[in-house]
Amino acid sequence: MADSNAPSPGESETSRSGSFNGRVALVTGATRGIGRAVAKLLAAEGAQTVLVARTVGALEEVDDEICKAGGLKPTLVPLDLTELDRIDGIGAALYERYGKLDVLVGNAGALGVLSPVAHIPPKTWEETFTINVHANYRLLRSLDPLLRLSEAGRALFVTSGQASKANAYWSLYAATKAALDALVKSYAEEVQKFGIRANLLSPGPIRTSMRAEAFPGENPETLRTPEEIAAAFLPPLQPDYDRTGEVIALPRP
Repeated sequence: MADSNAPSPGESETSRSGSFNGRVALVTGATRGIGRAVAKLLAAEGAQTVLVARTVGALEEVDDEICKAGGLKPTLVPLDLTELDRIDGIGAALYERYGKLDVLVGNAGALGVLSPVAHIPPKTWEETFTINVHANYRLLRSLDPLLRLSEAGRALFVTSGQASKANAYWSLYAATKAALDALVKSYAEEVQKFGIRANLLSPGPIRTSMRAEAFPGENPETLRTPEEIAAAFLPPLQPDYDRTGEVIALPRP
């Protein structure tokens, strides 16, 4: 975990303004697409961001963009989410630095492969479940104590409409998102009495590299950009948002 040289929570609260002023927010998949846009917006709203992604160079680029825009210097966590055991250490490290976690955005995900069920390589099946499901379970396991230390812990995970469908060739991705939905909804029931709210957001078709991989012939100019939908992530992460265990589906334009 890279040293952020971040100001103390008290200093942050007195020197900055924004709807997430004084809140610590962790975002996975924070260097591209939706994760990058959401991380930058949270920082612009005053959050102390914790950015998780695989590539150090890409993390440093987002760090530079946030700092140039006047946001608090992020904490950078170079981490491949398939290294599940390393996820377990994030909670302890964040506790030492911030003593809590207010916001968790589980954005990182993988498409896997679009294929007939019988033709999916077992390794691809296992790797996709690791990123989309197992890593999010380990994140919740590691960060749950910190969310309980927040006055209003909020967790939001990116899901997909495929979770409730059974389209041909989409079995792998759909199965992982269905499992993620069940995981988060169950967690939401378990922690509601502690003031934590956990939800899922289904953004619909967005101009991302994953979308291009799934629909290579599609004109990306017809799709909304991550920056255009990032603001939809903010309301469910606010302390006054009281609904939990729901899938928030963004309306299509």
